[in-house]
Amino acid sequence: MSDGDARERLHKLLAHAGVASRRQAEQLISAGRVKVNGHIVVELGATASPGDRIEVDGRLLTGAEPLEYYALHKPAGVVSTVRDPQRRPTVLSLMKGVRARVYPVGRLDADSEGLLLLTNDGELAHRLTHPRFGIEKEYVVDLAEPASRQQLDRIRQGIESQGERLSVRRIRVQGGDGARVTVVLAEGKKREVRRMFEAVGGRVVRLRRTRFGPLRLDDLPSGHCRALTKEEIERLRAATSG
Repeated sequence: MSDGDARERLHKLLAHAGVASRRQAEQLISAGRVKVNGHIVVELGATASPGDRIEVDGRLLTGAEPLEYYALHKPAGVVSTVRDPQRRPTVLSLMKGVRARVYPVGRLDADSEGLLLLTNDGELAHRLTHPRFGIEKEYVVDLAEPASRQQLDRIRQGIESQGERLSVRRIRVQGGDGARVTVVLAEGKKREVRRMFEAVGGRVVRLRRTRFGPLRLDDLPSGHCRALTKEEIERLRAATSG
């Protein structure tokens, strides 16, 4: 590794170059998919310099790509990962016409649908998923049976599940029968909404994310993506400032 340049954590260099978010970059390193000056690096604390020869999956890192930001309406049955060992369709297969190496910010379960943000801005992706900023995610939940007041009150109080405490920012019924509920979270725990309703005897039949921070799904068709506007990008950055 070069000694003449300022050294920096390898996963941060990958994030700044738009390869992946910091968390995803750490996973690439742990999986042995990153080389520095011809040597595979697997240590998460490894450092490198901008002048080093850095390769990811054999592809040379040649500098930061232009930053791009997209909203995707993920359908059910599509996984929010770059690759899938089970050969299920991934969200990247839906990014038609997008040449930049964008990555999903957080994820939605395979059987969930709705708004997903994809970008090659690794630093912003890291901030949007960091608990410190408490970025809200809003979901519309369709239930097999109407939710009772007691069930909703239990969810509002917080649920203990698999050693984790699951909590909501807000929860309210849509319509009169209680079978459709809006849930707002500020966390990103695995299958969080489904686990909360299962814990109180409910069953989710459809789960759709309609908002990620200031970004809304609106009328974006299922399976389609669109580039974010400058105003939307600025609002996302403002939500993670400070």
